[in-house]
Amino acid sequence: MSTRTTDQAEPAEAADRGDRDGPGDGGEAAEAGQAGEAAARRREQRGWYFYDFACSVYSTSVLTVFIGPYLTSVAKKAADSEGFVHPLGIPVRAGSFFAYSVSLSVIVAVLVMPLVGALADRTGRKKPLLAAAAYTGATAAAGMFLLGGDRYLLGGLLLVVANASLAVSMVLYNSYLPQIAGPDERDAVSSRGWAFGYTSGALVLVLNLVLYQGHESFGLTEGMAVRICLASAGLWWGAFAIIPLRRLRDRKVVRDPAAPAVGTGWKQLVATLKDMRRHPLTLSFLLAYLVYNDGVQTVISQASVYGSEELKLEQSTLIVAVLLVQVLAVAGALGMGRLARVYGAKRTILGSLAAWTLTLTAGYFLPARTPVWFFALAAMIGLVLGGSQALSRSLFSHLVPAGKEAEYFSAYEISDRGVAWVGPLVFGLTYQLTGSYRDAIVSLVAFFALGFVLLARVPVRRAVEAAGNPVPARI
Repeated sequence: MSTRTTDQAEPAEAADRGDRDGPGDGGEAAEAGQAGEAAARRREQRGWYFYDFACSVYSTSVLTVFIGPYLTSVAKKAADSEGFVHPLGIPVRAGSFFAYSVSLSVIVAVLVMPLVGALADRTGRKKPLLAAAAYTGATAAAGMFLLGGDRYLLGGLLLVVANASLAVSMVLYNSYLPQIAGPDERDAVSSRGWAFGYTSGALVLVLNLVLYQGHESFGLTEGMAVRICLASAGLWWGAFAIIPLRRLRDRKVVRDPAAPAVGTGWKQLVATLKDMRRHPLTLSFLLAYLVYNDGVQTVISQASVYGSEELKLEQSTLIVAVLLVQVLAVAGALGMGRLARVYGAKRTILGSLAAWTLTLTAGYFLPARTPVWFFALAAMIGLVLGGSQALSRSLFSHLVPAGKEAEYFSAYEISDRGVAWVGPLVFGLTYQLTGSYRDAIVSLVAFFALGFVLLARVPVRRAVEAAGNPVPARI
């Protein structure tokens, strides 16, 4: 028997107390208690949305736009005559330093996420762990203001810490979803969270681009403008993280004396996966998600390469396209959340995977040097991006056994961030073999097609029941 939150017993206990009370004051007290509980849940939900609002600015402005080119330029300043830097005495081509730093951050995150997830479930102390991860990441991001001159090692260290902290914090953040939202409202709650994140990402990206494009009029060098943009993401992350940390609450857990102790990173991950074998339908969904999410992450990371190298578009066009994706992803997340209420999350996700396939096929035929068609492609991506991610999260939350939320979401987050390397490999190999970025982009259709088939085969109602959770009216 696993740990469980004591909150799950409260509705039944409250009903039992209402039965023992008389028909007058007891019934009114029960109704008042239910109303108070609903108000408290809505307050937590509103606070929960704001963590996406806080941290998504880092994902958008730092990871997607600024840190890659800037850290590469800093590494090149520190390079020797042959173009190599030597972190810890290891020769690394300056142009590869950013990619290696991202890869190292993934390794660190994979080691830490299962450990933190299991610790959160065993102790019920999610909020202090979330605070630690959030402010470690925010401090590292704010520290990127110091990346002047040739401080590439500092840049790599801060990037590893910030990326790994973000991944750990998302495990804890996502694990709150089953506790703050009932079965029939999770799709909507998850979608609103994603919408909040895309809203903040778009807002701050606009401000950053104004500063970056007009840096001379502000009396700033280009490098100083970039460093301010990087640091502002950390300050934003830390400032708005206060809201969820004030509103979310920890749940007491009943500890199973026979439960294994929390181990080290890999040991804990293996233990989590072994436990998940008792829920094969949950694993089946996670496999489908791993496949199609790999396609999603590859499109996000490689679309700018396709636009610049194959379609010969200017950098300003690509930045505007990123902003367009952010804005339309808000509408997409909310719109697909409404569709899920009518058709169920599984059918809506399957529809989004079909839309991804059509979008990539259309992208294959885009004419070069025609920004308007690239903007149309960005719009299509934005409309399906937020919704497919939000509904995947909410659907998985139904498949997690009570008391295992953070531990299982660590495996989910690893699928999201730690295993998304096959898609880029397929993209790169296709280009290497064919010499065509058009062939490379359309090769990613395989991930969405296979993900569609795998997800379609998962009996989600039976999977929810097997996890011991109530089945929502629409799933």
